[in-house]
Amino acid sequence: MNGIRFAVRLTPRGGRDAIDGWVQDSAGKKYLKARVSLPPEDGKANKALIALLAKALDIPKSSIRIAAGGTSRLKTIQIDGDRAALGAKLSEL
Repeated sequence: MNGIRFAVRLTPRGGRDAIDGWVQDSAGKKYLKARVSLPPEDGKANKALIALLAKALDIPKSSIRIAAGGTSRLKTIQIDGDRAALGAKLSEL
């Protein structure tokens, strides 16, 4: 498969744009915690999340999309590209 998928728990109106690292829930599922300063209205928080991930991973915004959970706090992110390179960058967050 080209690219990588992972879960993100987004906190809109989080006061600042930041990635807070990887967390494991009670069921053992890992997800990336992120916060953005924008509200969730009109997809603003989702766009801010994509911009934040693009900057943190040093990849173009066009290679990132929200595959599931567009209106939920827990989202599935799809990033197109080299799976091994993306995995290495993600593990550093």
